[in-house]
Amino acid sequence: MADPMAMRRAVAGYVEGIHGAYLEQASTFPPAVQGRLPLLAAGRFTVAAVGARNLHVLATTETLGPPRGQEVELSGTLEGLEWTLRFYDPVVVPALGLIDESEGPASEQVRGALGIATVVYHVVTQPGSGLTAHHAGHVGSGLASAHSAAARDFERLRDRARGREALVDEMEGAAVAGLPRAQVLLARAIRPHDAAVGEAVDASLRPGATPDPDGVRKVLLAGFTQEPA
Repeated sequence: MADPMAMRRAVAGYVEGIHGAYLEQASTFPPAVQGRLPLLAAGRFTVAAVGARNLHVLATTETLGPPRGQEVELSGTLEGLEWTLRFYDPVVVPALGLIDESEGPASEQVRGALGIATVVYHVVTQPGSGLTAHHAGHVGSGLASAHSAAARDFERLRDRARGREALVDEMEGAAVAGLPRAQVLLARAIRPHDAAVGEAVDASLRPGATPDPDGVRKVLLAGFTQEPA
């Protein structure tokens, strides 16, 4: 897709497709669960479409400042959601041209080049061929389901981690903000003497490993579940 405007329209349609599928899946959850879903709770946010070797589409509640130079901005709304779509490539942000994705997506480096610390979601796809309505639907419904599962897990943790509810709140806040290592470290703080939790945390934070906050959360919850009544 050589036409830059055509590519931007395709990305905008892809983003709207993600949000539409997210809303459709969210509508099947109880109202209070819907209210805790990060995208719905955000209400208004920014989506950055970042062109490196891969196309990174990430939503953040952080303010990215006014568009400058060759930056392009589009607006979108859908059933209570309101977002601004910003486009970045090595011409706009030269640091993106230094990122090596020859061995796979470099999500953290992409966020770092934009100075983004927290994300609501971060999707990586291929420009052009990956921007289908079908793919957007799968991504959106999957995100809503994952966010719902996390919200329910945190509710169970709050109920069982008596006296440590504040730490659970922090862990959920880190999940909403897209901070995987913070979630993992808070799991250890919530159950510091649980060997299974410690092993899961160590594995997730091992050099070269990709943090697995969802897996660590499941181990944390299982520890409370297995305690005698």
